[in-house]
Amino acid sequence: MANTEVLLLKPVDGLGGEGDQVKVRAGYARNFLLPQGCAAPMTVANRKRVDALRKRRAERQASELNGAQELAKQLEKLSIAFAVTTGEGGKMFGAITSADLHEKITEAGIELDRKKIHLYTPVKALGNHFAKIKLHHDVSVELSFDVVSENPIEESSDEDSDKSEA
Repeated sequence: MANTEVLLLKPVDGLGGEGDQVKVRAGYARNFLLPQGCAAPMTVANRKRVDALRKRRAERQASELNGAQELAKQLEKLSIAFAVTTGEGGKMFGAITSADLHEKITEAGIELDRKKIHLYTPVKALGNHFAKIKLHHDVSVELSFDVVSENPIEESSDEDSDKSEA
């Protein structure tokens, strides 16, 4: 298969960032990268653009890192609590998911992409729980949130029936 060398003008997931010189399949370059404006063919004139692209990339990455650090400071101060309906013995109806967390964070006035919230499993128990929020490959935050019952917890009837039989 034929390979071709291209200069990336924009970051491409799994391939590289702007200013990188990469070898890709000729069809991928011809049918996707070049028409989308993500890359340019590697020519003598384009080799001169490499320094400018790398400088722009460094500036963009620095601003993204600063933005992520500011957002991390805001998230560390955030206190989230979920009031859920419970049944016998404090058993929850439903679960708390990353979409619910995203909704609470947005209500608090913090704009965040939902895909950055990593909740390992949906929360199905009362108490204090943690979710990891990955803001940047160098910045991540452990967000603590509480799940509390909105109605009083009643003891399960199984324990009452055991006592009456004895």
